Amino acid sequence: MPVQKLRTYLDENGVKYSAIQHSKAFTAQEIAELTHIPGKELAKTVMVILAGELAMAVIPASHRVDFKCLSDVAGSVAELAEEGDFVERFPTCDVGAMPPFGNLYEMAVYASEILTEDEFIAFSAGSHAEVIRLCYADFERLVNPVVGRFSYRYP
Repeated sequence: MPVQKLRTYLDENGVKYSAIQHSKAFTAQEIAELTHIPGKELAKTVMVILAGELAMAVIPASHRVDFKCLSDVAGSVAELAEEGDFVERFPTCDVGAMPPFGNLYEMAVYASEILTEDEFIAFSAGSHAEVIRLCYADFERLVNPVVGRFSYRYP
């Protein structure tokens, strides 16, 4: 999904957001540093497989997915998807920069409850050089993620 398509979707739904351009970065931690967004507020999308279907696990940049806990939240075994499992679903996105809007890709979204603690959420907007930042409440309203405890902080 090109960045413009995401912006159009947000605009059509009355969402106020900011787009932050940055030099190319490939990890959530690098993006957090470049954009001066706290790692807890910057979300990364981890592609997982639940009951044989692709899904998104959205967690803070400073966290990792606890697959046992995600399995408990989802009610089925969760496993990390490999790039080949999902790359064709996001033909216009840079690999690893998919925005956490699974509703636009007909897939479930699971959001770490830690993300609900901050007023804002920021995430890659389909490229390795742009981040979108908006109110978490707007993200939740548009995406309707399943919220649960399934991530943990790592150094």
